[in-house]
Formats: sequence, structure tokens, C-alpha cells
Amino acid sequence: MAKEKTVYSCSECGGSSPKWLGKCPHCGAWNTLIETVAEPTGGKNRFQALARSQPVATLSEIEASDYERTPTGQEELDRVLGGGIVAGGVVLIGGDPGIGKSTLLLQAVDALSQQCKVLYVTGEESGAQVAMRARRLGLSGAQVRVLAEINLEKILATLETEAPAFCVIDSIQTLYSDQLSSAPGSVAQVRECAAQLTRTAKAGGCAMVLVGHVTKEGALAGPRVLEHIVDTVLYFEGDTHSSFRLVRAIKNRFGAVNEIGVFAMTDKGLKGVANPSAIFLSTHGEPVPGSCVLVTLEGTRPLLVELQALVDSGGPSPRRLSVGLDRDRLAMLLAVLHRHAGVSTGDQDVFVNAVGGVRISEPAADLAVLLAIQSSLRGRALPRGFIAFGEVGLAGEVRPAPRGQERLKEAAKLGFSVAVVPKANAPKKDIEGLTVHAVDRIEDAIAVLRGLD
Repeated sequence: MAKEKTVYSCSECGGSSPKWLGKCPHCGAWNTLIETVAEPTGGKNRFQALARSQPVATLSEIEASDYERTPTGQEELDRVLGGGIVAGGVVLIGGDPGIGKSTLLLQAVDALSQQCKVLYVTGEESGAQVAMRARRLGLSGAQVRVLAEINLEKILATLETEAPAFCVIDSIQTLYSDQLSSAPGSVAQVRECAAQLTRTAKAGGCAMVLVGHVTKEGALAGPRVLEHIVDTVLYFEGDTHSSFRLVRAIKNRFGAVNEIGVFAMTDKGLKGVANPSAIFLSTHGEPVPGSCVLVTLEGTRPLLVELQALVDSGGPSPRRLSVGLDRDRLAMLLAVLHRHAGVSTGDQDVFVNAVGGVRISEPAADLAVLLAIQSSLRGRALPRGFIAFGEVGLAGEVRPAPRGQERLKEAAKLGFSVAVVPKANAPKKDIEGLTVHAVDRIEDAIAVLRGLD
């Protein structure tokens, strides 16, 4: 019997190679080529279009209408999605095992079942296990249809029969198609199943959520083409030992990206957090050295996050460690602090942490980081109700942050009274209860800090 022909598929980009290589010739990733059985070239349904072809039209003549959205019953999830689910939209959500993906989606399915027809497809659990979770969460499930199946063709047939308006596939890595001979979870199976489900969703107007596994690095498992097929990509973040979870939008064709939803895990499932800033602020009885509050932006939402710095005497090789911030940027900021403000930490260990497990990527955190480091180095706490934000350049200048007025108003609303901000972000009208110090350079910010002692 002739041996089946094999090819090597890249788990990152989905590209194939006739032989194993250390580096993928398509995307350049290392050690990502996995041996799979080659599929026949004449197989049917392999490259069907995701939607019916449309005639060529002039852009200005195409009618542009906003998408109708259906709320999911979870306000924080609706915020991340851009207002709710969209008919025909496909959402991919990934996260660590046990983080709460299935719990959140089961809650959303139960709430949506009061408005439209829903279907929950489980490939990892039996129907009885889903029912047990629903009872534990206090969900009635009276109108929730459940299918325990991993065969793609049977799922597509059920979708055609049931015609739901909303469907959850938990998870995409467990499905397999009879058209392919490779095992469930392989690059070819994941790519083909996702493409077929997306085509069905677009053709029938069914909003669909695909649950995806993640790798040990935290990225979605499977080919990267999976993220390009779907309309929205959400990441479920958080520590399984903490009660708080973040849902972050990485891609969204129907709304803003980098939006976050904040949830608290309770015995009755995930509940939205109305004031997430309270999570990221410590509850010190008195101000402590090395603590500075930053007003950061997550999508359209201003969040107050406490940044903590600890400067301690180091050995011959001082360490620079950061949690929640970029370590390379921390090293750059320490050089700017020494060169332009005369504050040396060359023989000190410097540790920086963002409270609450949040990750901050925007450069507007620079000024708050430096003021926290200066506070820890001097052993003097910043005044109660102090906030700061602004980008610091290599020349020592303090650059403006986007939407500075919204940041200041959010801080004033939460009772903060003193702010150090870039001069370009200084408000034209006084904000009640908030004293704003506008600075041009990092040495000016350090001087303001000393004047507040």
C-alpha cells in the first residue's frame, strides 16, 4: 500500500513546505513546521468563497448604513464588542484554560436566548456538564439549545436546521471535517473549520463566537490566518488566582480596538465591574514612597492605575525589572532621568510594577514612572490625590498624551486634586477641585515634585 504523502505546515502562518525546515520560508518563524498528511488537490469545498460575489460598484454610490447590534446582557462584553453582537459577525475569543471563557459565553447565551434563537455547540464537554455549570451559575437555560458534537458537517447541518441568530463554538480546536484526514486541532483542520463556519455565518446572518486555545506564550493557537478570517479577536486575560478578569479587543471590524472589559469572578459567574479604576489603585492608609497614579487610556475608557517603584542598593550588576511595563523603555527612562535631571540610579536596583496585573503599553506612562522612581529614591511620598501622565523623550522633553482633557476630568471625578501633565495638555478652563502643574521638561517635573513636599 502506497505511503500517504506528507507536507509540513506552519502553525503560525499556515504556509506549507514539502520538507522540514528549521525556519518557515513564508513568515520566517522558527520551529513552527509540523508534519501533516497532504490533502488531494481536487477536494471539494476546499476554497469556497466566504460570501456570495457582488457586482463591481462605485464606492460613493454604495449605501453605507450602521450595523444593528444586539446587546449580550453583559455591559462590559458589549463595550469590548462595540455595543453588542452584529448579525453575521464572527468573534474569536482566546484565553488560558480555566480563565472563564465558557462561563462568560454561557451567561451571554442565556441572556440572548430571551431575545433571539441561540445554539451552544460544545466539543470539550458533554451536554450534562454544560447543564451542571448552568445550574451552578443560576441560569435557567429554558430556551438555550445545546449540541455536543465535534464533526463539522453535522454542526453545519444543525445550524441549517435550527437557524439560530447566535451560536457559540467551544472550541474550534476540537472540530474536524470529513473532507480532511488530519487530526482535530491540526493547522489544516482549524483553518478549514473556521473558514466553513465563517462562510455559514455570513451567508445566514448568524452571529458566531469561536473559542480558541492559546499557546504557552499566551497567543492564539493555530495558524495566524485564523485571526484574519474572523471579524473580531478578543483575549481573555487575568490571573486564575485573582478574582478579576480583563477582556481585550485586539481586532474589531465593527468597533474600536484596544477596548477592555473588566469582570469579577463570583460564585454566580462573571459580573461586570462598573468602576475598574478601583481595582488598579492600592488602598494605602497613608501615601507611601514610590507610588504614583497614572491616568491611562484603554480604548475609549480612561483608567487610573497605580504604578509602584522600588529603588534599592544593588550589587555590581544592578537589576532593572518591570511588571506590566516594557523593560527596555524603563532602561531608557532611567538614562533620561540621569542625563537631564541629574538623578543617578546607576548603582541601584530598580523595580517597577503596575498594580492589579494590568499591562500598560502607551508611552504616556513615562512621566508617572519617573516620578515614582524619584519618590522611592528620596524616600518621600507623593502628596495624597496626586496623578501624572505624559511621554518623556530622549532629549528630556515631556510630550503631550492624547485626550488629555478626558484623563484630567476622570481623575477629578474620582477625587484626585494634584496633577503634573505636559504643557500641551494643560486645560484651558480650570477643573474644579484639581490643581494642574504643566511642565515642559523632566527637570521641571522633578522641581514641581520637590516644591510639593
